[in-house]
Amino acid sequence: MTEYDNFGPEKVMRVYDPKTGMRGVVVIDNTSLGIGKGGIRMTPSVTKNEVALLARIMTWKNALVGIPFGGAKSGVIADDKKISKEEKLKIVKSFSKALKEICPSIYVAGPDMSMAQEEMRAFAEANGSMKACTGKPKEMGGLPHELGSTGFGVHRAMHVAAKHAGLDLSSAKIAIEGFGNVGSFVARFLKEHDNAKVVAVSDSKGVIYNDGGIDFEKLSQVKKETGSVVNYRPGKPCPCSKIIDLPVDILVPAAIPDLIRSGDVNKIKAKLIVEGSNIPMTPEIEEVLHKKGVLIVPDFVANAGGVISSYVEYNGGTEKEMFDLVDKKITDNTRLVLERSKERNINPRDAALEIAKERVLEKM
Repeated sequence: MTEYDNFGPEKVMRVYDPKTGMRGVVVIDNTSLGIGKGGIRMTPSVTKNEVALLARIMTWKNALVGIPFGGAKSGVIADDKKISKEEKLKIVKSFSKALKEICPSIYVAGPDMSMAQEEMRAFAEANGSMKACTGKPKEMGGLPHELGSTGFGVHRAMHVAAKHAGLDLSSAKIAIEGFGNVGSFVARFLKEHDNAKVVAVSDSKGVIYNDGGIDFEKLSQVKKETGSVVNYRPGKPCPCSKIIDLPVDILVPAAIPDLIRSGDVNKIKAKLIVEGSNIPMTPEIEEVLHKKGVLIVPDFVANAGGVISSYVEYNGGTEKEMFDLVDKKITDNTRLVLERSKERNINPRDAALEIAKERVLEKM
């Protein structure tokens, strides 16, 4: 995105604490629809531009979902694999205190990469307000993302999109990139609700592929005991890059950005891609695949379950209310986007952006 345009960002705030070494940035992109909402990403390489792009995605995601939140995002530059848990929580608390000027008045934080319910506990306690963030532990009135709200939303989007594409989930072959807090729940809900055939799953160590199907409970146990899905048997271990070109009907990117690059377009065999991760490919690559007949449900449509959960938590709702609202919102919006895409003969991302921009501009 350009640094500024007609939609935002409204505020960019950098913070630093020499005592803890905390370095962070917050981008409030657009608050026309409500308080800026977006998670905290902790990585050693996170940048202002990355955070700004993600904040803009949150603007469109919240507008498309139809909840009264604006778009925002934040980032903390740290490598949680190289610091202790105690050091990490000190950085989180320092970041929270530095944000009191804007949080929770115009920004509500939440979990993202390397941030989960214990970090949200520390953030809320340091801020002094339970409204400062969502994704807190249950005993604090939270609906942590560990409940699987994002993965559940991806699963519901897949249901709508599969029907749109003429695919039967009970017989389709599915590959899932990533077996973390999104991908593992997609796999679980596919088994629990559809008894669908997941034939390939990847993590940072590689891919495990079994054309006859992978047992979810056994895979979860193998991942827990050995640290990687590649140790599952029976199955064929493959390099990480193989996940995108296996002979499957449905591909679910659910971990890293830029998974699919321009040189990969002709490798894709899937008829449907449901984006559980943020920015798994560029819009230009999506357009090329769209012209090749691949149906793609964009990230900010498919993975909005987390922010819907945040909205329910922010308003003191229950776990059941959260899952019910994720089901309704993701189902309705996926259908709306795919219908507009078909009617206007444009790709689903362009259709979704049209709808989101219309809603934001109406309020602006």
